Amino acid sequence: MKSFLYHYFFAAILTAAVATGCCQSGPARKSTATKSTKEIRPDFGKYFDQCQVTGALVIYDNARQQWTLSDTVATRQATLPASTFKVINLLIALETKTIPDENHIVSWPGSTDTVKYGYRPDIYHDISVKEAFEVSAGWAFVELAKKIGRANYKRYLTACGYGNVNLSQQDADFWNFGAFAISPQDQVAFLKKVYDGNLPFSKRNLDILKKIMVSETNPGYTIRSKTGWTRDSGINTGWWMGYVTTKDNVYFFATRLLQDRKNNQASFGSCRKEITLSVFRDLKIIP
Repeated sequence: MKSFLYHYFFAAILTAAVATGCCQSGPARKSTATKSTKEIRPDFGKYFDQCQVTGALVIYDNARQQWTLSDTVATRQATLPASTFKVINLLIALETKTIPDENHIVSWPGSTDTVKYGYRPDIYHDISVKEAFEVSAGWAFVELAKKIGRANYKRYLTACGYGNVNLSQQDADFWNFGAFAISPQDQVAFLKKVYDGNLPFSKRNLDILKKIMVSETNPGYTIRSKTGWTRDSGINTGWWMGYVTTKDNVYFFATRLLQDRKNNQASFGSCRKEITLSVFRDLKIIP
């Protein structure tokens, strides 16, 4: 575990060295760094401690232009995005016309690596892109990735300022294994670009994404989100990211948990949302 923490500590230093403000942005984003404020909340660490994980949480209050960070180091650490990559992956698939729309059916290839991805027989069938996004059927997006191609990924990831654009992983799913990485702060910066439409994707395709991302509707607020979980290099890397729209505001968020798989806890999956919702209540974003 100690070597793991050192690894991510040095990754944090590298990330901080290239960052120029509270959020790292790509060429499509107009900077608001001079206007935004930042609040550090180390007290949020109690929620990560309760789940026995190392964690980082970032929230951006759109109306107040305020960043709320659990800390200033881990929130800049870049790690694999896991299935949160489906957000930009869907947009790229649509924009490159790899798929015509969210109802496109991806054919089940007949098998998948259950050691890498776990055994989930309920998703082993022909499936629409919409359902694959909602139930996180990774195999379907791997099939799409084979058609999209690395050149298209490099072009759009660079244009969007998404992650480190390290596509050295040979397997199709470079977002689950290898050196590709993004930080919680950059996840939030990307989500704001999605919301603002400040990306090289058509309004139609952004609207499709926003519709599919709706994960919870309540009186007074709606949550659009995506989870992620990968087990690369003996580490559980878990995410929950998205944005909350209320009557008069929008809050963008990214929560990431890291856990040595030698210390596996059954609560790891549920903790991604539980921690985030606890912080939302603390900040009075939701009741």
